[in-house]
Amino acid sequence: MDINHIELNPASVAGLYKNHLVETGNTIPVVPNPAPAPSSPGKEPPASAEWKALGNNRKQILVLVARDGVVFLPDAELNFLTGILTACKMTLADVAILNLQHYPGTGYKELVPFFNSKHVLLFGVEPSGIGLPLNFPSFQAQAFNGTTYLWSPDLETMETDKLLKSKLWVSLKQLFTI
Repeated sequence: MDINHIELNPASVAGLYKNHLVETGNTIPVVPNPAPAPSSPGKEPPASAEWKALGNNRKQILVLVARDGVVFLPDAELNFLTGILTACKMTLADVAILNLQHYPGTGYKELVPFFNSKHVLLFGVEPSGIGLPLNFPSFQAQAFNGTTYLWSPDLETMETDKLLKSKLWVSLKQLFTI
């Protein structure tokens, strides 16, 4: 690796630029936009243009999590997920990570077509949580309507449990033919 081809993991980049990606010395006050009043009492899924996902989705793999208090994932879980992807010969650029805590009521019918997903990995999100009309055990890949789903416990739980990590690894090897 030479000076023109340095690769940093996402957590390192986030640590380097905590406030701004580019600091110009000028400060511009940020005025928050008031949230529009809901048109109905029920929670509607956001328009697809409002979904904020981490990653470039190059391999059409959607990673769904449900974590309070963070945009995507806490740093430790993001590092763990990055390690999982590396073991699968992938990077964050190959997937799209979406935190469903910010999008209540959003289901597979909206997500899969928008992200053009071939695979959906559910970490801490049960299949019924995205409206899938079928139930299947954790760590078992399940094909449905041209997309393969795999669900498992949340990343925080799996990071400290060797048995769960090994079950996930076996499932991912089969899913991605590693």
